Amino acid sequence: MQADRAPEPFSTSRLDALPLDVAHAEEMAAVLFDPALHVYTGGAPEDVGTLRARYERQNAGSPDPAELWWNWVLRVRADGCLAGYVQATVRGARAEAAWVVGTRWQGKGYAKEGAAGLVRHLLDQGSVRTVVAHIHPDHAASAAVAAAAGLLPTDEREDGEVRWRRDASRETAPGRVAGPGRGSDHDTGRGP
Repeated sequence: MQADRAPEPFSTSRLDALPLDVAHAEEMAAVLFDPALHVYTGGAPEDVGTLRARYERQNAGSPDPAELWWNWVLRVRADGCLAGYVQATVRGARAEAAWVVGTRWQGKGYAKEGAAGLVRHLLDQGSVRTVVAHIHPDHAASAAVAAAAGLLPTDEREDGEVRWRRDASRETAPGRVAGPGRGSDHDTGRGP
């Protein structure tokens, strides 16, 4: 991923993470329509027009030139359907990650797989050295997804949410075994 380009696609064993396009709005509106997806993150489901406008803003990029907005939709390779999204707000060597998997696709490991793939993709690029996510303290499913992506909870809070963190330096620590853990398929939440 280069700062002057859109984010590059990446893949996991079952998912293709495709750079967000306004054309994804119609299918994603259906994927994200369940109000249960907003219990911990706030807001409500968006209709196609509202989602299309948000995708246009996201694709235009951050108004702050020091901040990058990288967004991907998750396509399940087996059936070609979109199932959710992952995103990262990148500022310098730090990326704030978020993920959402639609209700219909939960319970299949897609959130774990997508989040772990995102974190690997960000850290493999070399410029991102730290990935964080903010998770509501009562959102056990999202905490399990963060753990599966190799993030660890910290004592830090932001807007009442627990900051989870993974540093690239952990990848090379002696005796450290990196890899996904067990989790669930619900979303966390914040990002562009």
